[in-house]
Amino acid sequence: MPLTVSQVVLAARQREIESIQHLASRTELVDVLGQLIHALQRERGATSVYLASGGQRFADVRQAAIGQAQALEAQVREAFERQAQPEQGASSRMLSLMAWVLLDLDALRGLRAAVDQRAWSAHDSVAAFSRLLAGMVELVFLVADATLNPRVSRLLVACVHLLQGMEAAGQERAIGALLLASGQLDEGDRQRMVHLIDAQERSLKVFDEFAPPDIKARWAQHQLSSGSAQLERLRRTLCTARADTPLDAGQSDAWFSVCSERIDELWQLQCALTAQMRADCSQQIERARQDLSDTEGLLRQLRDNPPAHTHAVDRFFDTQQTPQAAPVITPPPTGEAGAGEQARTSLVDLLEAQTARLGKMEAELAAARRALNDRKVIDRAKGLLMNRLGMTEDVAFRTLQKTAMDQNRRLVDVAEAMLALPDFAFAARTKG
Repeated sequence: MPLTVSQVVLAARQREIESIQHLASRTELVDVLGQLIHALQRERGATSVYLASGGQRFADVRQAAIGQAQALEAQVREAFERQAQPEQGASSRMLSLMAWVLLDLDALRGLRAAVDQRAWSAHDSVAAFSRLLAGMVELVFLVADATLNPRVSRLLVACVHLLQGMEAAGQERAIGALLLASGQLDEGDRQRMVHLIDAQERSLKVFDEFAPPDIKARWAQHQLSSGSAQLERLRRTLCTARADTPLDAGQSDAWFSVCSERIDELWQLQCALTAQMRADCSQQIERARQDLSDTEGLLRQLRDNPPAHTHAVDRFFDTQQTPQAAPVITPPPTGEAGAGEQARTSLVDLLEAQTARLGKMEAELAAARRALNDRKVIDRAKGLLMNRLGMTEDVAFRTLQKTAMDQNRRLVDVAEAMLALPDFAFAARTKG
């Protein structure tokens, strides 16, 4: 029996349902990774106090955090196993990042044993935990970058920048805790704190741009709390203290408490974003299933929404009009966003191309992808300045920022121009 239009249209809708189901599975992966990140952040902070105090403080807090993290490690491994199944369609890059995270999770037992024996310094333990968490955050970033669903992609952009801000806040908590617990100020760690505060502001600014209004309002309200004011006072104490002034070790409890309050609030926002992503996936699956049961409706939608190029051909052959140019299909844009659009099936585009809902969603997807791509370009330009001119990350970012302001250009445009400079330009700058 020959293939019918109805069969193809129904197959297209079924593929759409499968695609959203894959997205829902990725959302669950983001959720369980976020939970493990949150638990390991707390373990990192407690470990820094434990080691800096010579094992005298936070031993019970650390053990509780370890127990929570171990339970979540098992859930992450199960989620990775599901994502590794061929039908999930995970990319080679995603699978490689999952393998990297597993490698570091396997090393956690040795790290914890070394901490038990106090064979590591507090600083080294913070660095080791942060390295592990960096791989997890990058994995979430990759899931966001690979998502073609506009509505959920916007939430994922907010999610990944919230996670990045939360991780910077966790590192700040750990470093501040080890400084106060040791009672000694280390200039390198103080500078790291300054950079981490700045990194939080940058990440949370992007989060604020893409998060739903109710979630943004909740975060704005938290920043007016007494805990936030106390955190700012303690930050000033640590960031302005003289190098030869001993720190008050008694303040480490207050520091850990207010930092944890901030991180816990960020975590609640993360949970709200994840719940919204789940709800959106469920709604889209239900809508697609309803469409699947309405064959006549799908065919009507198909007839009412012909390919855009057919309109240009109709106008060209309209005897009532003078043709202006031969109808030519404009090539799709290049780059990651263009490649993502090409990956969508042509029939799904055909069914949805001229609806107002898709137009709005595509605009949001483009904005989300621009935010992700801009971050990549800016990070590459910062890395170039750091490698070529020996700048710190903070100085490199402020150099790009000042150049953008002086030239009245967008930050990403300045970053792209910086990446296009030949090697001899940097050599000349170094000699100068």
